[in-house]
Order: sequence, then C-alpha cells, then structure tokens
Amino acid sequence: MKHRTLSLGLAAALLALQTLAASAGEAYPQIDEYLAARVRDTHIPGVVAAVVDHKGIRYTAAFGKQDVARNIAMRPDTIFRIASMTKPITSLAVVMLVEDKKLDLDDPLEKYLPEYANPQVIDTFFPADRSFTTRPASRSITVRHLLTNTSGLGYPFVSLTLTQLQGEGATARPLPEPLPLLHDPGAVWTYGPSTRVLGRLVEKISGKTLDAFLRERIFAPLAMNETWFAVPAPLVGRVATVHRWVDGRLAETPNPEQITSPVAGDGGLHSTAADYAKFIQLILNHGKAPDGHHLISTHAARLMGRVHTGSVRVQLQQAAAPNVSAVFPLGAGRDSYGLGFQVTGGQAVAGQRSPGSMAWAGIFNTQFWIDPEKGVGGMLLMQYLPFYDRTAIETLQGFEQRVYQSLSR
Repeated sequence: MKHRTLSLGLAAALLALQTLAASAGEAYPQIDEYLAARVRDTHIPGVVAAVVDHKGIRYTAAFGKQDVARNIAMRPDTIFRIASMTKPITSLAVVMLVEDKKLDLDDPLEKYLPEYANPQVIDTFFPADRSFTTRPASRSITVRHLLTNTSGLGYPFVSLTLTQLQGEGATARPLPEPLPLLHDPGAVWTYGPSTRVLGRLVEKISGKTLDAFLRERIFAPLAMNETWFAVPAPLVGRVATVHRWVDGRLAETPNPEQITSPVAGDGGLHSTAADYAKFIQLILNHGKAPDGHHLISTHAARLMGRVHTGSVRVQLQQAAAPNVSAVFPLGAGRDSYGLGFQVTGGQAVAGQRSPGSMAWAGIFNTQFWIDPEKGVGGMLLMQYLPFYDRTAIETLQGFEQRVYQSLSR
C-alpha cells in the first residue's frame, strides 16, 4: 500500500484549525483553545475530544483533519480504530459471564482452554539462533491473571525477547502457540495478548462468536450502533486515516475501500467518541444502562475498578519496536490494575484524575479515563504511531488538566 508523505511544514499548513462545535451540553473555550493550538503547532493530524458524566456527553469537539491528503476535516462523528480500547469491553463481557455463574475469576484457564495446561516460562533465550529453554510455571494462569495483564503473556513490541524470537522482514516467523510466558502468572505486570485469550474464553463459554456476544450483550443495550470490527461500506468515508513516522516525516496511509479487522478480544474495534462515551457512562453509572436496567450489577461494576494485583504494580514497558510504541504507560510504578483497567494509585493531585480512576488506551493514540470519584470521564482520540508519542501524551495531559479546571469553575 502506498503512503502519502507530508513535510512537517506542509502538514502544519494543511492541519490549520478546524473546530466542529460541541455536539452536546456546555462550551469549554479553554479546551477548544488548547486543542486547536496543539493541532496547529504540532504534528498531530487531528483529534476528537470528549468529556462524559453519568448523564452522557458534556462536551465533544474535533480539530484538524480526518484525512489530510484529501483535505477532509475531523468531525465529532469520525470513526477511529480504537485498537486496545477493545480490551475493557471484552473484560466487561467476561465479568458478565462471571455474574452468569458460567466461570469464576480464579478458575484455571485450562479448565476451559486445555491447551493452556502446564504453561511454560522462557528460562533462557539465545538471540544468535533464536532458540530458548523453558521451565514449568509456578502456577496455572487464571481468569483473573488474564484480566489484570499478569498472566505472563507479552506482545513482541514490548519485549526484546519476543521481538528477537519473532524476527523481522524475511526472517520473521510465527511465534509458538500457546506463547511461552515471560514470567510466572501473577508475579509481574506485562502488557500482552491476555485479553485475546479472554475473547476466546467468551466464545467457548457462550457458544457465540465474540462479535455476536458483544453486539447482543453490550452494544445493542447501550445503543452503541457505530462500534464494529468491520466498518459498514457506506461509512468508510468517515474513518480517520492512520499516520506513521517514516524517515523523519509523517506518512499518511490512505484508507482501503473495505475497513475490517479480525475479531479478537484484545483489539480490532472501530468506534466513535459518542459510542465509546456510552461505555464510559455505563461504568460511571455502576453498570446501569440509559434505559435503567443493569448490564452488570453495581457490585460487579465496582469490582472492575478495584485493585486485583495486590502489591504488583504496572511496570514501564520496553520500546522493543520504537516505530510502533515508545515506553509506556503513565503511572508505571504507582498504578495497579483492575479487571480490564489500569487503576490510578498514589495521592490526589490537582488538575489530574482521582486515585481509583480507571483507564486504558489504543495503540494509535486513543486514550480514555473514568473518574468515579469526580463522576467524569475523558477521551482523546488520535490516529497515528508510535503509541505514547511524547506530543500525544503531552496533549492528553494538557487536556486532562483543563477538564478538571472546568469542573471547579
């Protein structure tokens, strides 16, 4: 596929401010001014921002371009590849099955997926020939380990061992399945495909495909009518293009005529700010849908935001593939993990989300947080790599600060 490459100067000219007015509720001029300046003065092609409370969207606006080469403005209803923002939704599906008494959080994974019996941990790795030795894991992987990213499964882009084991280009080879663990289950927080396994678990227990289960149990009740693994053909024109750094320049990949992703628990959904806001609203309302009925109980909703990793903290992940991701996440060494969410630790800080807030992100720099204490959530959707690009994270932090400033006005 060809890339359209823009010099930073030309990109800045094309990404001149275009604000599409807030589609709901109040005006937040300080947020508008800040995000307009970020798009104008940095390499960010475009962004959609939203602020959500228990009633719904308080603020949403769009800045910059959805498609730079075609000069299409970003809109509040632009569709984004939300990637790993799929994970909390899959985690909600698992919690639903727990409430249905179809499984338990501490069930061993092999009870449902026998191929994960007797997991092996990489003991020694030899980069020269990409060989390795293993040892038996100290315990089985449990459902809770998968929900908290402490299973020992890792992604190559955060693990030099897995990156070297997989190889690149002509020397690349599929990783073994099941993937050997990087550490004993429950011992360390490592970002990886744990939620992909949970997606398979949902299918095995429910007897339905994951996309069908999500549609029936989550998307339909919440009226998330614009969230799918495959974007309907008539709506492809609303999908933001993806940008990547190539030889020091920002390169835009034109969208194909069909936009679809494999159905998987750990990524692949496409959605809008308005649709994902309904998921945030569900958590703020302790599992209650807008029509008043509970998708999950208040107890289960609160359980998702509690710390389930004990003394294990979120760890800074390696930039094993710098073109894909910088080191991440914010809060490493301080934050813990709940059932599908990073949970903010430490003490309260003015202008930041409260301790106990829940958050996660997608690799194309889509970010969200949910602050139950303050009753608010925030979302900032961009569409470029690498993940955790410094400019993207600085923009998120500035947006968050202004959201909390607006709450105290």
